Amino acid sequence: MDEGAGRGEFVVRSVSEWESEALCRIDPFAARGDVGRQASIRRWCQQGLAVAAEDVSGPLGYCVVEYTFFEQGFVTMLMVTPAARGKGVGRRLLDAAAASCTTPKLFTSTNVSNQPMQRLLRRAGWTPAGLVHGLDEGDPELFYLCPTADGPDPG
Repeated sequence: MDEGAGRGEFVVRSVSEWESEALCRIDPFAARGDVGRQASIRRWCQQGLAVAAEDVSGPLGYCVVEYTFFEQGFVTMLMVTPAARGKGVGRRLLDAAAASCTTPKLFTSTNVSNQPMQRLLRRAGWTPAGLVHGLDEGDPELFYLCPTADGPDPG
């Protein structure tokens, strides 16, 4: 399924509203019947907030940027299928998020326990921006700032 992803033969593109079901099938929570996640995926697709990485086999992952975090860009979701991890998909999705961000700053967060996401963010040059306790009991949330989105405010 992921030979193309291994050679970089995948594209990152905006997702249409009608493609939400394909993203639900590759998202482990949505695929297991999490109706909240399914509704979020549908909403993100309807609002044009999602981009997907795909190869000839279909979607390999997706990323969502929203603007509700102190009116700055925020990568709300980055999900890569297990078979496509470690092959540049997550990095390309993060790069697409940075390129499309319409605010001076772009943030994201991940749990302290999510070491793979932290490694990806460090390799991509994102810098730690803070720590919040209390969101997930016993697993604080680490916030990161995108290096390319932290330029001077153009306005």
